[in-house]
Amino acid sequence: MEENTYLHVDKETLKQIDEKMPPQEELLDLAEFFKVFGDGTRLKILYVLLAAEMCVYDIAMVLGMSQSAISHQLRVLKQMDLVKNRREGKTIFYSLADSHIVTILSQGLDHIEE
Repeated sequence: MEENTYLHVDKETLKQIDEKMPPQEELLDLAEFFKVFGDGTRLKILYVLLAAEMCVYDIAMVLGMSQSAISHQLRVLKQMDLVKNRREGKTIFYSLADSHIVTILSQGLDHIEE
């Protein structure tokens, strides 16, 4: 069999795949994006922030975790643009970055509940 010969894939299908395949850099960014959802603590924080904007202290109390653990995970979530913050005096409040995060969580949960 010759190299680059496919058993069941026609040229049109290969063309469609090639057109839809994102560039390598975007695929790597997407993989990093989904890795963030691979941590239970980060998912819990996102679900807490689905309900309300909160400061680190309140998130830590709700989840029964240390403030330093929550701060660390919020830093990761912020770096990936999943959460945003605002300052009110000395307190920083966190919330979900946008409605896409709600959609991702909702569709992910729908998928595993099927």
